[in-house]
Amino acid sequence: MRTCRFAHRGQERYGLVEGSDVRPLTAAPWEGGLPEGERIPFAEVTLLAPVQPTKVVCVGRNYRAHAKELGNEVPKEPLLFLKPSTAIVGPMQEIRLPEASKEVHHEAELAVVMGRTLTRGSPVDARESIFGWTCLNDVSARDIQRAESHFTRAKSYDTFCPVGPVVETTLDPMDQVVICRVNGEQRQRGTTRDMVFDAYALVSFISHIMTLLPGDLVSTGTPEGVGPIRRGDWVEVEVSGVGILRNPVV
Repeated sequence: MRTCRFAHRGQERYGLVEGSDVRPLTAAPWEGGLPEGERIPFAEVTLLAPVQPTKVVCVGRNYRAHAKELGNEVPKEPLLFLKPSTAIVGPMQEIRLPEASKEVHHEAELAVVMGRTLTRGSPVDARESIFGWTCLNDVSARDIQRAESHFTRAKSYDTFCPVGPVVETTLDPMDQVVICRVNGEQRQRGTTRDMVFDAYALVSFISHIMTLLPGDLVSTGTPEGVGPIRRGDWVEVEVSGVGILRNPVV
């Protein structure tokens, strides 16, 4: 099953993706939303970020080759940081480069969408609490990240968290391809098999620190090949089995 969030005739709704149409839902799907009304052709809607989370929890250096390319050791425990909900944008929405940074990078990632509240859960509990999976671009001001001992400012600018285009509920996170293209040129390509900590282990670990709520996002790290994006670029994040998230850079 695939779900989305969309705007149509001045209203924002959650929906089920049914072929080339969207079937509106009465509420978010992880809240038990039910189909309501007629199907709407995709051509008539504007896709929005498919979630409205209370928080976005991200993981640094979770692919060995990416840690190496940045000159870092692989962490012994997941290296966590947060992005604010205000950083989120949806498909086709603009990534805005801040004046404070001269080196903004793309980071293609597979992201978890939580379906149930999880506190201090095991990896098995985590598996049962996940609603689905989506694409995420962990846009990063790399020069600021290098200059500071924490990630908050470098990762938190408005528009630095494109998400979408849909949420796929039936996906094996252990063996998916994660790709980034800039202006059609492939920059990143990796598989989730190369993660240091798999998605279920990550969600379990995080739940022992903070309660994860339905609709929250957990992004699982990026493969090697991160690089700069510039004004006028188009960035694509693709996760096999999910789709392609496209955003312009301004």
